[in-house]
Amino acid sequence: MVCYYLIYSFIKNLLKNNFKDCIVPSVIVKNMLQNAGWTSPYTPYQPEIAQGRLESLLNFQTMISDLTGLPFANASLLDESTACAEAIALAVRVTKRRTILYDTGLHPQNIGVMATRSEPMDINFKPLDIDDVNVNKKFGDDIAAIILQYPNTEGLIYEDLDLLIQYAHKEKILVIMVCDLLSLTLLRSAGDLGADIAVGSAQRFGLPLGYGGPHAGFMSVANLALARQMPGRIVGVSRDQQGNIAYRLTLQTREQHIRRDKATSNICTAQALPANISAMFVFFKLFDGEILREF
Repeated sequence: MVCYYLIYSFIKNLLKNNFKDCIVPSVIVKNMLQNAGWTSPYTPYQPEIAQGRLESLLNFQTMISDLTGLPFANASLLDESTACAEAIALAVRVTKRRTILYDTGLHPQNIGVMATRSEPMDINFKPLDIDDVNVNKKFGDDIAAIILQYPNTEGLIYEDLDLLIQYAHKEKILVIMVCDLLSLTLLRSAGDLGADIAVGSAQRFGLPLGYGGPHAGFMSVANLALARQMPGRIVGVSRDQQGNIAYRLTLQTREQHIRRDKATSNICTAQALPANISAMFVFFKLFDGEILREF
């Protein structure tokens, strides 16, 4: 009996931290999850025969950009935790600094993955208690970024986040916000608060728990300089020879397409199918141009 109780307690502890089951609409299950045209292709290398999937991924990027308030978004990452790790690696590349301050209110799985990623990259990964921040004292000279959970792992939102972000920017420190995507339908966006990078998981948008995955991670950034350092791929809009709108992969900063020493990440296909499901889920829930607040 004690053994069963311990197992139950362990599983119960995992059923939080931004994971919450949701109902996948039957129309999406039938037409996407059970449709080999969506599930069997993995990367749209040939845009001529992948216009539908590319348009759907573009819709995913647009959804992420709209909700996070940041203009550039990629076509998904593996999950929230690895998106956090990619974000701190991006910050180190851009700033040429080696220290990351992480919010102690981050979800524990995010802290664990970033700590593991930091060690081989020689990144100083240090905790920061947001409540104890003194605006009259410098963060430090070698700080690449501060990473915050929004809302934090206890479901709380820090006061005066925009002031904290302004203070960090005075020292040329990037601010990364790990966002609950569904909460952004009600809360101020990361871009509105002044964040440089937003990451998170789209699991709350039409993806079942699936024993922990797969779920689509996301990343959006504030400017083109950061976008050029983003991992993964960006879908863009172009024109074909007849002048018709055509969708294609515009930026692919992975080692398969460019020299390995110039690659930003080894992220490849990421989670295109879950990302497409999340995009379709939002379309399914749209009413008068706004996401329904009750789902």
